[in-house]
Amino acid sequence: MKQISSHHNDLIKHIVTLKEKSRARKKSGEFVVEGVRELQLALSCGYEVVHVLFYEDLFPFEHLKTIDVEDYKCIEVSKDVYTKIAYRTTTEGVLAVLKSQSHTLDQLQFKTKNPLVLVAEAPEKPGNIGALLRTADAANVDAVIIANPKTDLYNPNIVRSSVGCVFSNTIATGSTEDVISFLNTNNINIYSAILQESINYTHPDYKIASAIVVGTEATGLSQDWRDASKENISIPMQGKIDSMNVSVAAGILVFEAVRQRSL
Repeated sequence: MKQISSHHNDLIKHIVTLKEKSRARKKSGEFVVEGVRELQLALSCGYEVVHVLFYEDLFPFEHLKTIDVEDYKCIEVSKDVYTKIAYRTTTEGVLAVLKSQSHTLDQLQFKTKNPLVLVAEAPEKPGNIGALLRTADAANVDAVIIANPKTDLYNPNIVRSSVGCVFSNTIATGSTEDVISFLNTNNINIYSAILQESINYTHPDYKIASAIVVGTEATGLSQDWRDASKENISIPMQGKIDSMNVSVAAGILVFEAVRQRSL
């Protein structure tokens, strides 16, 4: 089995670059995932392994049997090297380089005839995107669509904060214009989370094909979504402010749709 003990190894340099630079991830079509649970989830969702690197003291060789990957792709690294490439401060001793998948709208297929879709326009914070993906996974929505993405899906913070739900969700990205066109073409009703001229979020019938659309906490949704919306929906606020974290709001809205569909 191959071993690496130098920071100057070309593969180690490549992994550090993948962690730090979106451009490198896009150019190479590769990204880094750290942790056993996340790696197992990625593999179960069809992601291709390029390399698995492990530090023996934290992740003994025999533990590799828990990961369905060929031995020739596994590389043992020294403590110094693993410290260099690990992203987390508390780590499990294993990470992998995986091949990215495509997330274009024209490849998006729904599992049901009446899909429930969560759309997020221009989310920037990886932590919020990760939380949105966890919410979508918990609600078992048919797809998550990110309109006008500001951060690539394989940003290490998204992989980490989503706890691997970036792999388990069906995800597509595109411009706001293209996403609206896609939803209209597929006869999916658009419900935009907007305070102005809105109705209570419990009123629409989400049992039919529905897309729940949320924007950023700072700027909300663009005018395009206001124009395309079948109904603007809002969550009644009981406190002193009129906004909440986007992932919290998305959870409330999506699970109302799930509740209706379970009746």
